[in-house]
Amino acid sequence: MPDQPPSLDPVQLGAYFDLIEVTSLLRHAVEQQLRESGDLSYVQFQLLARLGDSPTGSQRMTDLADGVVYSRSGLTYQAGLLEKEGLVVRAPSLEDERSITVTITDAGRELLAKVLPGHVEVVSGLLFEPLSRDDVRALAGLLAPVRDHMRSTPPRSAGSRRRRGGA
Repeated sequence: MPDQPPSLDPVQLGAYFDLIEVTSLLRHAVEQQLRESGDLSYVQFQLLARLGDSPTGSQRMTDLADGVVYSRSGLTYQAGLLEKEGLVVRAPSLEDERSITVTITDAGRELLAKVLPGHVEVVSGLLFEPLSRDDVRALAGLLAPVRDHMRSTPPRSAGSRRRRGGA
């Protein structure tokens, strides 16, 4: 008799589907709010938020790609759109001339400040409102080790690039 492939038990399967549905619903609501209040995509908001939280307002593109879990080429495109709008500037890194550093501008900080209250309202209302403070602590305690486990592999930007043509 052939070996059965591993499967999820009903509790695991239910938890998985609940997590995916919650994540999808929350992301849709957040994306809608960001579009309406700042004409930003979710990834663009993540970039501005990470840069805004950085003590220098700058990060290397590779670090940003790893942080937001986005492809290097996709991040380059998104950063280019933000740069055209005057929300960030890109320049060669002072530490490594092969790297590009992205820096948030004053206009980027202003837009971030404009969209942040609505973002917090959506996240608070959809994700945290139905939970007690103890539930939120428990959720954070459950998600942190899963996130850490998933991030324990080398970052996507450190992986080898596939060449077109099958190599």
